[in-house]
Amino acid sequence: MLPALVQERPPRLVRAIKTLAGREVDDEGIILADELSGITAMVAEKFTNDRTADGIQRALFLTVGGVSLGLEHLFGTADDEAVLDFLIEEGAEAAFQQGFKLLKDLAAMPEDTLIGEYDTDTVYSQRRLKEIFFDICYADPQQNWSGYEKYMQQHQQRAEVQAIVRAAQWLRRHHWEGPINDPDLNAEGVLALAVIFAVEGTGRITARTNDAEFARFVAAVRKQKPDFEEGWSKLLDAVPPQHRAVIAERIENYRQHCTVLQKLPGRSALKTLLAELETYAGSELEADI
Repeated sequence: MLPALVQERPPRLVRAIKTLAGREVDDEGIILADELSGITAMVAEKFTNDRTADGIQRALFLTVGGVSLGLEHLFGTADDEAVLDFLIEEGAEAAFQQGFKLLKDLAAMPEDTLIGEYDTDTVYSQRRLKEIFFDICYADPQQNWSGYEKYMQQHQQRAEVQAIVRAAQWLRRHHWEGPINDPDLNAEGVLALAVIFAVEGTGRITARTNDAEFARFVAAVRKQKPDFEEGWSKLLDAVPPQHRAVIAERIENYRQHCTVLQKLPGRSALKTLLAELETYAGSELEADI
């Protein structure tokens, strides 16, 4: 059996530079090389070590990846001749800055739906940016590179998390007792409480609760036997369009699988329901003092 063919995919910068061979010799290649050397020196000083050969080599690999990331974003499937024209006319620095901006924006997006004070800490943010830079942009010029695909995958994942976090933050701002300003956020817990408490049908938004309020809610639902669907409809009507898809998805999931809602109409003890609620709400369920 013949081995599977592996498509050669060097970094976009390398592909563009290779097209120089088909052009007349002039100063373009020298100017580009000088600019890349300057970027590499800056990267070595800030991210690796400009005093060792290993540090400079790693900075070179990061430079290749950083420039290539920017070029992939700017040009997509355009031919490499067009990419080279850009490098000569606009400079490699422009491509590198574009790539680094993508990384900074990516690092600023939440990675998890559990948010804490450390997520906004400057030192932590810089460390996170450095980790992403190395993960995506470390590109050996002689090897295949899939950094842009990795960037796109991470961006999609973080965008989904960000949508959940932003929906939870909106719910917190409109909590029926007043805005919740706690820097610690369990976004999934907030969504869970909003969806579960919405079935009462009052139209008010619950983003955090405690044992006593949950006991009142259980008693009210069992006495009044509201239509869950009407309550969810009121919640969706209250939520801005940009957050409805996230909340509608949770409603659909909880309609089928939420054990709290399944046991709520029956005779399950309050203690049992509280234990079930805690698995959904997490830290957004406050213990009564």
